[in-house]
Amino acid sequence: MLKKLLIFISILFTFHFMAFAQSTNVKPLNIGEIRTIKSKILNEERTLNIYLPQNFTKTKSYPIIYLLDGSMNEDFIHVTGLVQFFNLMYAMPETIVVGIANIDRKKDFTFHTDLKDLQKDYPTTGHSDKFISFLEKELKPYIESQFKTTDKYIFGQSLGGLLATEILLKKPEMFNNYFIISPSLWWDDESLLKQAPQLLAKIQETKKFIYVSVGKGEHPIMIKDAEDFFDVLKKANKKNWTLEYKMMETDNHATILHRSLYEGLVKLFPYQEPK
Repeated sequence: MLKKLLIFISILFTFHFMAFAQSTNVKPLNIGEIRTIKSKILNEERTLNIYLPQNFTKTKSYPIIYLLDGSMNEDFIHVTGLVQFFNLMYAMPETIVVGIANIDRKKDFTFHTDLKDLQKDYPTTGHSDKFISFLEKELKPYIESQFKTTDKYIFGQSLGGLLATEILLKKPEMFNNYFIISPSLWWDDESLLKQAPQLLAKIQETKKFIYVSVGKGEHPIMIKDAEDFFDVLKKANKKNWTLEYKMMETDNHATILHRSLYEGLVKLFPYQEPK
């Protein structure tokens, strides 16, 4: 008798579940688009993960964040969530995020080095010039042909921070806002950091926001280089540049990005009590 009762209950549960499933309306959860761009400069196809604001319309102009390490399994999802939060709770305007998915970040984010140990440990490195050219001549023009745009941001951490620093020093006009997190300025025996004063002296002054941060739990060289770089930026005395530096007291190289981007965006878009 007990066995029959259990079978009957099981059948009822199955029918109930099937009826519930049939009555549930399942739809895709979309936050944007995935596009592929063929790069002649890089001689490869690159995947773009593009976050579009909830009220996106083609007739409106938007700031654009170019996110290095922008693969779905890297920084794209949590950074777009942060941007959406700042759109909602702070004064940040609705913003498009273009996540650039990686193929070989060591190749793309580093410039040439003659140091044999780095050549041995990182055999594919040394092609940031091509990647910067791809950003400048292919990706940015493509995005600006697809969307109406205003301010341009670049977000980069670690080797991505090294690349963002190289762009700031060599092609500063590419972006209005630079978020440089834990930059790997140790690369090539700190050669970019050593060249920074001379490169900065050649730059024409246009309005920029530059945010540099590092974690207190990071390698001492990372901390020293970030502090030295910020000191060089201050000494350049660019009157139209807004400079911010943040030591992340509780973060290391693995944990710094999300919280540091939050702190940087707060500097640009401080919270204001609703009227």
